[in-house]
Amino acid sequence: MNFKTILLLVAAFTGIAACSQDQKTAPAVVIPVAKKPVLEEPFKYHKMIEVSPGRYYDVLSWGRGANGGGAYMILRSDSTDQQYDTTTGDLEGPIQDVFNADLDIDGNPEIIIQAKSADTTRFANVFVYEYNGSKSQKLDFPRLTPSQRKGYRGEDNMYIKDSKLMRQFPIYDGSGAAAKPTGEKRLLEYSLHSNSFSVRTVSSDTTSSNSKKTIVTPAPATTQAPVVKKHSERKKTSTKKHSSEKKSSHKTETKKKHKKHHSSN
Repeated sequence: MNFKTILLLVAAFTGIAACSQDQKTAPAVVIPVAKKPVLEEPFKYHKMIEVSPGRYYDVLSWGRGANGGGAYMILRSDSTDQQYDTTTGDLEGPIQDVFNADLDIDGNPEIIIQAKSADTTRFANVFVYEYNGSKSQKLDFPRLTPSQRKGYRGEDNMYIKDSKLMRQFPIYDGSGAAAKPTGEKRLLEYSLHSNSFSVRTVSSDTTSSNSKKTIVTPAPATTQAPVVKKHSERKKTSTKKHSSEKKSSHKTETKKKHKKHHSSN
């Protein structure tokens, strides 16, 4: 091995070591996480819904200094026809979610706002608007019936499924702060026909059906029969013994008489 070869080997090892060192010290690639935009006062909530190209609905809640309440507004933007209008309403609590649907399948979108309620018997407010071009119509959302409200403590989970508005919530047992979850849930399905809502209960739970299971305990096997039998046997034995004693007594008396008669002869 000549000197030139040695130099080449040294250079090769030096390059490999440098590459290895660069790999060890290479900084980790940090992927920036997109932060949720912070709304400036007086706005508290914003969600944009695009129902078709060029047609947008911006739903916002606002209220400077409002403690959870305030007001909502729906900003409709139709860039195709250059139409812009606003729909507003009051809030008792913060907006939780906003949905876009066509529940009656008539081609006109419904904007559904789910918000918290200050009423402890309702817990939720639902605002529904149907839009037909530049015109909007507020639809009455039905309140829970007494049977649907039984065990209800809020915590609604709403979503759209097959052109129906689904509403699911846990069932509680008791009232006030002492109420405890039963582990069961109630599911309601809302349909829209001619701008009028109908609702049906999809799931069945023990609270709504009021079908408490009655446990029938089988009667224990009676032990009186063997006792009676034993008593009967005892009685039978006693009778038999008494009869035997009577027979023996009669036999003894007969013997005595016979002896006495023999003696007199």
